[in-house]
Amino acid sequence: MTKALIVIDIQNDYFDNGRFPLWNTNSVLENIENAIRKANDKKIPVILIQHAANSKAGALFFNEGTGGADIHPKILKISPQAPIIKKNFADSFFNTNLEETLSKLKATELLICGMMTQNCVTHTAISKSAEKYKVSVLTDCCTTVNEIIHKMALTALSTRITLSTSTDNIF
Repeated sequence: MTKALIVIDIQNDYFDNGRFPLWNTNSVLENIENAIRKANDKKIPVILIQHAANSKAGALFFNEGTGGADIHPKILKISPQAPIIKKNFADSFFNTNLEETLSKLKATELLICGMMTQNCVTHTAISKSAEKYKVSVLTDCCTTVNEIIHKMALTALSTRITLSTSTDNIF
């Protein structure tokens, strides 16, 4: 199997001083950095997903052209060659070139992580377009508004996909 690590929406607005800070972001960021290092060491491609919102449509954060919409600098530093897929919806496949990118990489297995667990991570992991891949969500590399919602989302996902951690032997 050919794996790809998909890193969803690690953007500045989700961190302290951002427009929508989430729970446990610093710990999750560190775990994602470690997962990217492992992927890099094993020559597993990393794909960065960036949500672009439309302030004219009433979006409160991730507005294009703002620093809050930028991918966190630590993620960019550790994965400078990673393609960046811009999306406008929770499902990272919907109206993007993610599927085309994965096809070029001959990916058959997706390791998914990011923010927010119950929204973009979940919608990408169970997307109709993801059904042809073996999908795992890295639970310690995801977060959302609080621990309860994070755990509820993971429990719901567990009936459809594999849940792993970045320390499991998946890389």
